[in-house]
Order: sequence, then C-alpha cells, then structure tokens
Amino acid sequence: MCVCYCAHIPSIDTTTRVVLLQHPRERDMPIGTAHMAHLSLPNSELHVGIDWSESSELLATLRNPVRPAVLLYPGEEALDIGTHPPEGPVTLVVVDGTWSQTKKLVRVNPELAKLPRYTFQTPTPSEYRIRKEPFVTHVSTIEAIMHVLGALEGDVDRFHLLLNPFRAMVDAQVAFEQRVGTPRTRHLKAPKTVRPRVPRLLRDRVNDAVYVIGEANAWPYRCEQRAEAPDELVHWVAHRPSTGETLDFVVGAKYPLAPRTPEHTELDANVLAAGRPLDELIKKWRSFVGDSDTICSWGRYATSLFSASGGDLPASRIDLRQVARVVENGKVGTLEEFATKIEGPPSAALARGRAGRRLAQIIAIARHFVAAA
Repeated sequence: MCVCYCAHIPSIDTTTRVVLLQHPRERDMPIGTAHMAHLSLPNSELHVGIDWSESSELLATLRNPVRPAVLLYPGEEALDIGTHPPEGPVTLVVVDGTWSQTKKLVRVNPELAKLPRYTFQTPTPSEYRIRKEPFVTHVSTIEAIMHVLGALEGDVDRFHLLLNPFRAMVDAQVAFEQRVGTPRTRHLKAPKTVRPRVPRLLRDRVNDAVYVIGEANAWPYRCEQRAEAPDELVHWVAHRPSTGETLDFVVGAKYPLAPRTPEHTELDANVLAAGRPLDELIKKWRSFVGDSDTICSWGRYATSLFSASGGDLPASRIDLRQVARVVENGKVGTLEEFATKIEGPPSAALARGRAGRRLAQIIAIARHFVAAA
C-alpha cells in the first residue's frame, strides 16, 4: 500500500538544531519517521551512513562551540533532559535505526560516543500502532524528537504538530488493514500464560544483589545558586540482603546546603554538617561491593550522582523503576506510591533518613517481582 502524508507535513521553526543520523538499512523502511521529522523541521539535517569520520560538514556541526552538540541516547551516564536540560541553544543529535543499528552508529563514531548523553521519560505510550516497540516506554524517532524539543524549548503543544504526518500515515495503514482484513485461522489459539518480564539477573543472582539509594544537596532549578552549586551526593546507603550488611554514609557537602536539603533527606542539619569526606565513602564502598555484584536502584539519578562524584559501580545494574514500567505496562508513579500498591504496610527502614526507608521499599519491590515471576 502506498501512503502519502505530504499534505500533513508542518513547518516548525526551532532554536535547537536537529541532526538526524540514519542507518542505511532504515532509509528504505516505508514506515520510518526520521525523514518525516526532517521535512517538518527547517532547522534540521539528515545524514545517512555508518561512519562519518570523513564528513567535514557533520564534524563542523558537532564541534560548533556556539551551539554545542548533545546526543539523545540512553545509557547509565545519560541525564534526563526534562529535569537536567542543557543550557542555551544546542545541537540535538538523534540516531535512527533499530537498537542494534544505533549501537553500531555510536560505537564506530568516536565523535558521537564522546558527546554528552541525554534521555527522557516518555509521558505517554507510543502511537506507533503498526509497529510493535520492544517496551512500552519506547517510541518512534519522531515522537522522541517531539518530546525532547518540547522539553528544550518549553512550548510542548507547538511540537505536537510534528505528529500530524505520523498519525496520518498510521491511520491510513490501520484503515487499509481493517478494509482488507487478516487471514482467517482454522483453529483458535490457546491463550498464552503471561508472566512478568523480570530480568534474569534479578531472579538468578539474588546473592549478588546490592540495593542503593543516594540523596543530593540540590538547589531548585532556575535559582541563582544552582549555577555555582550543582547537585552533589550527601547521603549514600547500600544494603546486601543476602548477608544483611548495610553501608550508611553521610558525605560532607562541598557547596552551601540548599534550604530544603534537611527536609528532603530527612536528616538533621547538624548530621549533614558533620558529614565525612567523599574519599572515605569511596574507600568504604570498594570494601563493600565486588565486581560481580549487581547494583539495583530506583531510576538512574542516584547511580549517576554517585558516578559523577567519582565512585565506581559494577557493570551489572538493574533499574527497578524501568522493570516496574515494563511489568505494569505503563506508568508506575513514585517509588512510595508503587511500594504502597504492591507491598501494603511499609517495611522497617534500613538506615537513617528518607534513604533508609526508600531502600527498604525497593527491596520489597524486587522481592515482589521475583515471587511473581
């Protein structure tokens, strides 16, 4: 079936320069959306290929100091663009292809690999009804660009126009399928037993699981002090259920405490003021954790904060918030909300402050997943 969406293409001016890097195999996909996004954004460019090390035009764009480049790509070091947006106009680099194809694009292009990485939280499920995404949180390229431009430029509704051609294409494909119909089957298939998609690491390596929570001294966004005082780790708590060991460490703040840090961490200001040096925490952490351990956290903020402070984490990690979204097939709310939903009466705190209570909650959630699987 041939579908033309030309009449639905908008023209949206952006401060952000959008650079789309497309794997050659994705170029000929009839339901791809990168080309659609490029047509809708005058301040964009589309490059098709694998190795761009000899492309002087692209390299000049990526190295432009006036509009620094950032890469939209998930990873442990990726910042959430909604809560930690880059400052000033940027060049947004988006790789387009399957997950294996985009991994290759980033791997073979050092200029891409060294760019600051950003990710985003999907506020709504994908509308890509004609193509099944691996997880409910995955979206098409044009949907990702819509969400990220809305976060970068602040006018979310304006970028919803990007979905006009996308929706027209999807609607036409769905209408065609309904009109033509699908092949009849002779026998009804027995319903499948659906089990929660829980990572094998969580099920098979219980003795190696180390659960962590990190708290920050964080000044509010759009506050003058934030420019001089970025988020810094002030409380790190870890627990190994297999042995009952707990590491509870308050780090001395490098910057002045934000007014709400004691309230947020549920630690007395005097306790925070008496925090120990960061080097001491890192030394204790190296004695506490091993390379074969699996780090389990709720979201990636705490682990990113710890890594940014100079701490080393084992390569094996599980984001329980992402697991919850997959198991629940949608949004799960805050840690406290989800823990109350599946746990009932709260477990006893494992350490001081809010971190000790939240640590008990993520362990309860992990045990719930393992039992359900």
